[in-house]
Amino acid sequence: MSTPPIYVIRHGETEWNRAGRMQGIMDSPLTETGIAQSKSICGVLAQLGITKDGFDFWCSPQLRAIHTAELVLAELGVTAQPDDLLGEISVGQWSGLTRAEINANWPPTDPHEHFLDFYARAPDGDSFDVMWDRVGQVLGKVKRPTIIITHGITSRFLRTRAMGYGLDQLQIVPGGQGVINAVIDKKHKVFAPF
Repeated sequence: MSTPPIYVIRHGETEWNRAGRMQGIMDSPLTETGIAQSKSICGVLAQLGITKDGFDFWCSPQLRAIHTAELVLAELGVTAQPDDLLGEISVGQWSGLTRAEINANWPPTDPHEHFLDFYARAPDGDSFDVMWDRVGQVLGKVKRPTIIITHGITSRFLRTRAMGYGLDQLQIVPGGQGVINAVIDKKHKVFAPF
């Protein structure tokens, strides 16, 4: 059985995104670019005919996602309901560190390591099994079309599972800020500002 359509939005660019710092469950404010990305998504929702009626609106409880949700949903006059299950993957001891700092102290065994494998080895971070279970719980609660404002890794897990793929197919799902990644009838679609 297909989940009702989900429209998944990654929070706008943050100061730590720009600086290349790992955020995980920590937060940093949106940049001017992040604010502009969020406002442009508001226009995409309007172009898709999304109104406050007939949709649910959820977001991660982390401040960068809440701020993005406020900007994205401003013209609809709705507030997203925070859900702890939509929080970003924890990167444990790597929180606040740059990739260079991490690689200096926890060097990868493969110099061409995929970025998802990088997340999988974060000491004291969330395991992929934990994330898979968490997004499964989210999808179990979706009863009608839903707008979800969350994070990059959480979004990938959520969309991979919504399409009926397995955890081993996580790497084929695209990412991106400033776009809406939708899963409708188990098919992935990307909507971007025009």
